[in-house]
Amino acid sequence: MAEITAALVKELREKTGVGMMDCKKALSENDGDLEASVDWLRTQGLAAAAKKAGRAASEGLIGVASEGGTGALVEINAETDFVARNDTFQGLVETVTGIALSGSGDVEELKGAAYPDGDRNVDETIAAMIATIGENMDLRRSARLSVDKGVVATYMHNALTPRLGKIGVLVALESDGDAAQLEVFGKQLAMHVAASNPTALSQADVDPEELQRERNVLSEQARESGKPEEIIEKMVEGRLRKFYEEICLMDQTFVIDGESKVSQAVEAAAKELGASITVKGFCRFALGDGVEKKEEDFAAEVAAAVAS
Repeated sequence: MAEITAALVKELREKTGVGMMDCKKALSENDGDLEASVDWLRTQGLAAAAKKAGRAASEGLIGVASEGGTGALVEINAETDFVARNDTFQGLVETVTGIALSGSGDVEELKGAAYPDGDRNVDETIAAMIATIGENMDLRRSARLSVDKGVVATYMHNALTPRLGKIGVLVALESDGDAAQLEVFGKQLAMHVAASNPTALSQADVDPEELQRERNVLSEQARESGKPEEIIEKMVEGRLRKFYEEICLMDQTFVIDGESKVSQAVEAAAKELGASITVKGFCRFALGDGVEKKEEDFAAEVAAAVAS
């Protein structure tokens, strides 16, 4: 029997896009013959996954999970909303999100993590499901938040199930207070994040380059008024406060009461709890955010299919 080297497995993987374990099995079944292994994978329906990899995957599901002081978010994309309603796909997203709880938040690390009840990793399991379901899928991103004391609250908007939906949020709250009470406030804050989509926790966390670009734009706008530079500077600072109120979580108006700043809501919750509360971080995943959806010309697609 031919020796199945790592280089041979790698070559077959690059040729077909199929997972490492399936490539190794194919080579073993075909005595190391590369082309025969490709054909074998095709008969198993696995090599088809590689052909589907070029198709846009902008639907799918966000998964959320929490356990103790840890929470995780995962986005797995598919081509159609129909697949998102498939029980098998939903089970995949829930399982991968559970695995993410014990990871670092790095998506590549998550892809290589062992998948339960089998000898495949997460990436290979997704490749196998692509072949089974017939649509391209992609584990696009993952995130993890944790606190030593307190809770990581979760919220799912447009939920198909309590842990699966279109917009998922994590909010990490550090406190010595009662966990159940903290969880209630944490969910309210997570709902706020889902609705208001802040991009920074506080003013100190705003990207310096983004802040400088905004300052430059506001300065040019203010100069068009023809006012003196010292007045322009005050105008810019006033407009920057408005900018912070739009993007910084702690400066936003709390959507739950429509009056308080989030920072004030945190202080009020801490007073009611009888213990200090620190917002350590948040994360918001909206399904397909930033993914360019491929526009299909159905007539051209049919014509191409007939021509082939």
